[in-house]
Amino acid sequence: MNGWLLAATVVLGAGLGATLWGVATGPLRRRAVAQNLSTALACPGLLLLAQGYDRPSYVDLALVLALLGPVGTLVFARLLTDEIADDPPRARGVTWVAATLAAAVVLTLCVAVGPGRAMAKLLLVGALLIGGNVIASRALSGGIAGVRGG
Repeated sequence: MNGWLLAATVVLGAGLGATLWGVATGPLRRRAVAQNLSTALACPGLLLLAQGYDRPSYVDLALVLALLGPVGTLVFARLLTDEIADDPPRARGVTWVAATLAAAVVLTLCVAVGPGRAMAKLLLVGALLIGGNVIASRALSGGIAGVRGG
């Protein structure tokens, strides 16, 4: 086992275990935040696995997840407008921790792969992941007018 696989195990094991617990239990606000957080943790895990196993196709999976994960959160925010409005999620800290983790993973992998097409794809995944999850988290907390009927 190399360092990339160890890091992927830590990210996926600890992070996704916590998000599964959050999705399965608790109030709706915690479940919505946990669903958004699962994308923010699965993408860096896939990127680390891609480097650890030397499988570029895992980066493509991370790209698709970085695109569709926040969109799914926005759909949940729109469909559950009334329920979430009663007790809006407050996940600013969790969102920024996940964004920092994603940035750290992407930058580390960019240094490892060097300049080229792979680096451009990693930067695209990172930008989509961080931007999408910050926007989705803000929409859940009521910060974007029109997403939750506001």
